[in-house]
Amino acid sequence: MKIVVLDDYQRAARDLGPFDSLPGVEVEVLHEHIAGLDELAAALRGAEVVVAMRERTPFLAETFDRLPDLRLLVTTGMVNAAIDLAAAAAHGVTVTGTTMSRSATSSNRSSNTAELTWALILACRRHVVTEDRALRDGRWQTTVGTDLAGSTLGVLGLGRLGTQVARIGQAFDMRVIAWSQSLTPERAAEAGATWVPKDELFAAGDVLTVHLKLSDRTTGLVGAAELAAMKPTAILVNTSRGPIVDEKALVTALTAGTIAGAGLDVYDTEPLPADNPLLGAPNTVLLPHLGYVTEAAFRSMYEQVIEDVAAWRAGSPIRVLTA
Repeated sequence: MKIVVLDDYQRAARDLGPFDSLPGVEVEVLHEHIAGLDELAAALRGAEVVVAMRERTPFLAETFDRLPDLRLLVTTGMVNAAIDLAAAAAHGVTVTGTTMSRSATSSNRSSNTAELTWALILACRRHVVTEDRALRDGRWQTTVGTDLAGSTLGVLGLGRLGTQVARIGQAFDMRVIAWSQSLTPERAAEAGATWVPKDELFAAGDVLTVHLKLSDRTTGLVGAAELAAMKPTAILVNTSRGPIVDEKALVTALTAGTIAGAGLDVYDTEPLPADNPLLGAPNTVLLPHLGYVTEAAFRSMYEQVIEDVAAWRAGSPIRVLTA
């Protein structure tokens, strides 16, 4: 049986995944992203099992049409918007996932992204990247930072991850406000936040951080009007999914200086194209979708990948994803 592991950018799969525990298996690990369908079909020819890292590679109906050997698709995570589950079922492909963590507590499952969210917030507010570059260039103290204590943290989406981010904001003595389409004042209060209407969230937040799942109703939710409502001293942080924020409108706001900056870990197209205007936008801290990229998370994901493959080979697949 042949297994192909996709998009192992960090060359971590073999070190952190016990693939040797699967007898009679040929494992091929691909380190570069394959964007074209023809190239992907050629790379996966003969593979009965494919391991997809999060949403890096889409598997749509036309993809499954080109992969007649594929029988099991394992994705890291239990949700993958880049996989057409109905098309997979129609082609006789079982899709399974991983829970991303061995922890029994939901707060720990989201901690790696919450930590990165705060890394971006602090980097933007204290100009970490700018000062690092200036110091290396021989310049000393070129910016003035902004205190978090006493300022307002606006949380767009107060689910498991948003709640964890909100609680850290409280530890910084920030006022925490929150809104989403389904959030209630009672639920916000349970997380230590104050529910506010959407327009107030954008107008009052000194830091606006996005923690929503990508869906039809959240795509483009942060658009030109929302960005225009923000304070000129406010920053936007997005560690959820790129399309929730209108990328073109964000570039316009950053270039015009109508918001003070942005910290981003997610984009409309990933990897981020070299000609993307965000790369030239001022006052930004840009990361290559690292929210879930930690050694513990990767080790757990790949261990569960092996479990998924072994269970499927035994005729009793686990963690099956269905449409």
